[in-house]
Amino acid sequence: MRPQGNLRTAAEALVDQLVVNDVQHVFCVPGESYLAVLDAFHDRDIAVTVCRQEGGAAMMAEAVGKTTGRPGVCFVTRGPGATNASPGIHIAQQDSSPMILFIGQVGRDQKEREAFQEVDYRAMFGGMAKWVVEITDPARMPELVSRAFYEATAGRPGPVVVALPQDVLVERIEAPPAPAFAPVDIAAGAADLARLREMLAGAQRPVMLLGGSRWTDEGCRAIADFASRFDLPVATTFRRAHLFDALHPCYAGDLGIGPNPKLLARVKDADLVLLVGGRLGELPSQGYELIDIPGPQMSFVHVHPGVQELGKVYRPHLAINATPVAFATAAAGLAPLDRVPWAGAAATAHADYIAWSETPTEVPGGVNLGQVMLWLRDNLPPDSFVTNGAGNYAGWIHRFYRFRRFATQVAPISGSMGYAVPAAVAMKRLHPDRTVVSINGDGDFLMNGQELATAVQYGLPVIVLVCDNGIYGTIRMHQEREYPGRVSATTLKNPDFAAYARAFGGFGATVATTADFAPAFRAAQDSGLPAILHLKIDPEAITPTATLAGIRAKALAAQGA
Repeated sequence: MRPQGNLRTAAEALVDQLVVNDVQHVFCVPGESYLAVLDAFHDRDIAVTVCRQEGGAAMMAEAVGKTTGRPGVCFVTRGPGATNASPGIHIAQQDSSPMILFIGQVGRDQKEREAFQEVDYRAMFGGMAKWVVEITDPARMPELVSRAFYEATAGRPGPVVVALPQDVLVERIEAPPAPAFAPVDIAAGAADLARLREMLAGAQRPVMLLGGSRWTDEGCRAIADFASRFDLPVATTFRRAHLFDALHPCYAGDLGIGPNPKLLARVKDADLVLLVGGRLGELPSQGYELIDIPGPQMSFVHVHPGVQELGKVYRPHLAINATPVAFATAAAGLAPLDRVPWAGAAATAHADYIAWSETPTEVPGGVNLGQVMLWLRDNLPPDSFVTNGAGNYAGWIHRFYRFRRFATQVAPISGSMGYAVPAAVAMKRLHPDRTVVSINGDGDFLMNGQELATAVQYGLPVIVLVCDNGIYGTIRMHQEREYPGRVSATTLKNPDFAAYARAFGGFGATVATTADFAPAFRAAQDSGLPAILHLKIDPEAITPTATLAGIRAKALAAQGA
């Protein structure tokens, strides 16, 4: 970093502020609108990952924010670069992930003329980001970049967008760096904790639900401690399974899409629900049908770091404004009850989960994704990252793969397609010594599959599974339910994905039967290259428990009735 007294460009001040805040990786697609920042990176100890599309770059930054709790950082150019990056902003918003998107902007002297690639970013991102700012005074660069870190992480985390006029970046300033940011923690009050213990003492059938962001490994250990001391059944919400060890004796399963019916029944029958960290959105709430809105039918305790989320949808009987880690640490210190009326409920719930996830269901076709998930859970190191995007194939992950470590499930709560490959690249960039497996559908993969080139460029041996059933499976499933037999716009003609991998300089293999999977995976590992395993999936195998033909027949019967 340059001495504080020396003149430096605003672009250099920006990058210095990233260094102050211990940013070690940024993701970008270069553009002429922020050339001065690219030049400033040249002399700094920050790893810059050059991506092949702005959507992939933004998703990589979001994945970093999701897994580390510190803002992931992305740079893109103005206009088309910003619009391409917008999916990453939407994911960060819905997933409550801290990230900062820096966008090059036209010069101040060209504003309001619809200059080349000019966009009003406050209007574009105003409903999607936590904060949008355009830095028009170069002297305020350190101050506003520092604020971006606080805005992205405070309360409920989310994305911040910073627009950088091209002429601002090259002006020289004397402003010193702002101090390094420190996340603001919010502790649970003693009165709230005493009231929670009192409510637990009066309960007969309590359940704890875990979700949201701002967790850490220590926080997950503390909440497991609390669950053990009170013998609480614990479920994780949609794509937050990494918050609780699947083999912990209190774990009741994944409350997302297609959950265990016994888990659903348990939550519906609960007389107290303790929701820690999450919002209980549409998917974990089963379309907002699980808990009455606005007044829950059971005693409802909601713990959330964003005060604006408390009472926003559900009116809690006890609202606790606290970060998950602070709450978990305090709750783990609560004195256990003298008598637990629900004794044994956690063990029963865990046995139900094990039975639900132990044995793969039978499905049509040569490749059974349930058996693939079992092989992965038995053979991957516990600290392996598993990334995925959107699609029905993810149902097999949710049901059969068992996450054992914090932040190893890297998947979009927002249900965005094209996420798994960029997220895998980001995880391997941050953790080169850990195994990273990216699981994709065929339509899903081709939305950002070009980032395999980024993996090749940086020598990142991620292993990508492409589950190819030749259709947009989720949409076809809904189509058959609503318009049985009337197939429209859901059929795909796919490339040879193994050959695609080899064309990029990676390893590729085709998996036509379940028995082919293990040797293909081992060969991919041995290659030391970014790899694609092309899994041939029968389109009839639409979920672990349903076929397209069965869904169609049921819908036609209902129409006939």
